Amino acid sequence: MKIVIVCDVLGKPNNGTTLAAYNLIGYLKERGHDVTVVCADRDKRGEAGFVVVPVQNWGPINLILKKNNVSLAKADKRVLARAIEGADAVHVLMPFPLGIAAAKLAKKEGIPVTASFHAQAENVTAHIACMNNRLANRITYLCFYRLLYRRVDCVHYPTQFIKELFEKQIGRELPCRVISNGVNDVFFAPREERRHSGKFTVLCTGRFSKEKAQHTLIQAVAKGGLKEEVRLLFAGCGPREKKLKRLARRLGVDADFRFYPRSELPAVLRSADLYVHTAVVEIEAISCLEAIAAGLVPIICDSKRSATKNFALDGHCLFRAGDPRDLAGKIAYFLRAPEQIGAYREKYGDFREQFRQEDQMRKMEEMLADVAASKKHA
Repeated sequence: MKIVIVCDVLGKPNNGTTLAAYNLIGYLKERGHDVTVVCADRDKRGEAGFVVVPVQNWGPINLILKKNNVSLAKADKRVLARAIEGADAVHVLMPFPLGIAAAKLAKKEGIPVTASFHAQAENVTAHIACMNNRLANRITYLCFYRLLYRRVDCVHYPTQFIKELFEKQIGRELPCRVISNGVNDVFFAPREERRHSGKFTVLCTGRFSKEKAQHTLIQAVAKGGLKEEVRLLFAGCGPREKKLKRLARRLGVDADFRFYPRSELPAVLRSADLYVHTAVVEIEAISCLEAIAAGLVPIICDSKRSATKNFALDGHCLFRAGDPRDLAGKIAYFLRAPEQIGAYREKYGDFREQFRQEDQMRKMEEMLADVAASKKHA
């Protein structure tokens, strides 16, 4: 098949959406498909298989986006038209200008369109200090539907959670597939038991942003009387890094903040004792699944706006959103009874296997093939 993948935001593989894009691109190419990627990344200019469009210029809004390490592609319709010509299917990653324009052009040309759901409303409204405003979030979802998802032949939802949430917000069901973004095999390598000579290490991976709520973990260690026994390792980067570092220093918490290349992350995961996922807004949280695949036991925020809570086996793996003391109690449970870590690791055995990346990418390939075939037979 000739497949065009449209990425309003691509960049470096340091966030879930970009990783999902690169994983899908790589898998489809390995399977022998003719893949064209449309994006705004200047470093991709001249690289085979990439078509580069300009960056969107929104004046002062660009400053907000830059602060959050985000730049958006400009919808150059002439470039898009050339890119999608003769395609069997167009797959859109985000409900933003480039993807919206690509979907419109593809529909006009009778080319099947699929679109992933990688952006919660809060991922947008957090940039304008409206993350907790229900009306703003509902309007955002309605805009997502109006501008993109009503136009596509099949919506890809990474979790059942986001499918149900979006359909409730727009008041209708859409043709769809629920397919995880999956976890790469490198994270499934056997784990050796740690021999302790230092502090109990609690790992938290992900972007340092408001909706990820890493401050809750720092407060938990400080308020729960765990400062002498626990070391925190935050693996990631983002706009709130300085604020989180200041909080850790002020509360006297032993915390290390560092960005790790993807090649180093599996070893980092296997070096920790426990994993904590603090995000209050999350569609799937591949970072949490990677930790589970690597043999870490997770403690996960029970936020109603996060799909990640569904990865918890029971109450020992959940903490109340916005409650540092409850989180401290859950960390202390595993700290004081280390044999439970081994027991829960065994319990997670079957759970982690269902998220192997190759299986999920095969389902994505089948989705694209099915919509392409349905158009040909229409």
